[in-house]
Amino acid sequence: MRYVIIGAGAVGGTIGVRLAHADRDVTLVARGAHLDAIRARGLTLRQPDGEVTARLAAVDGPGDQPLPADTVLILTVKSQDTDGALAAWVDAPVVGGGTAGERLPLVTAQNGVANERAALRLFADVHPVCVWLPATHLDPGVVVANGYPHPGMLHIGRYPGGADDTDRAIAADLSAAGFVAPVRTDVLRWKYGKLLSNLGNGLQALLGRDIPEALAERVRAEGVAALAAAGIAHTSPEEEKTERGDLVGQRPVDGETRSGGSTWQSLARGTGSTEVDHLNGEIALLGRLHGVPTPANVAVQRAVRRAVRERVAAGAFPLAELEKMIP
Repeated sequence: MRYVIIGAGAVGGTIGVRLAHADRDVTLVARGAHLDAIRARGLTLRQPDGEVTARLAAVDGPGDQPLPADTVLILTVKSQDTDGALAAWVDAPVVGGGTAGERLPLVTAQNGVANERAALRLFADVHPVCVWLPATHLDPGVVVANGYPHPGMLHIGRYPGGADDTDRAIAADLSAAGFVAPVRTDVLRWKYGKLLSNLGNGLQALLGRDIPEALAERVRAEGVAALAAAGIAHTSPEEEKTERGDLVGQRPVDGETRSGGSTWQSLARGTGSTEVDHLNGEIALLGRLHGVPTPANVAVQRAVRRAVRERVAAGAFPLAELEKMIP
């Protein structure tokens, strides 16, 4: 299979370089200065045990030529960019006839749980991935991956449920690239468990590492209550910890620990948007649908959007201001 990584940032860049070094055919999709750097110098992946630079094909979109019929599209953009990416690729022609939306598998290796439903409106064959992959992308042409001894754990299955030969083939390639890649018929249950963990992303983006424990617990408790009211199953922290075991931890790269998660990185890079409305916003949505108050998650949404508008540095939002926003 040939892989097109739509979004060569922290997650997509790590997956792409690792697959390429396992001799898989990889094309990266990027934009702006990052695309220019990849084309000029390749994509450098810095890891605990050293760095590698991969000179890979890099594009900004589908182009004019039909995609090979054995192509797998791996969507790794942030959730707020999903609609644009889907629209760009759904009608790309495929060798032998038909379009990408009709014929090609689309893998959603993203935080949040809204991407799969959006994808299924346009793509017939959608494969969610629960992503545990500690990586950072701040500088053009460079991704830092702190995962060790494996770079990440990537549960994969079909949407809305089950698993098939495509999942097993992709998982085999990911395993060859060094990832832990379990195939799960209940991959959404794992993604909802990861969503609960990701509710802290916005807090980290706002406050840095100094997050009051009570506030973090309140944000998660609202998420658990909203999922319960909606009847949505999810993994527990204990189950997730057992699953990861010693397979995926974090180690410094060149003496530096990971700076921050995906939402923190969006603020640090000044991208102008974040995924908070697809993380804490998912809990706000479920709460409103099922009559569960979620004031802390709504406050995190509002505060992160304000931080984006006012160009507040990552980790520099005043705690007192955030607390005032929570009824």
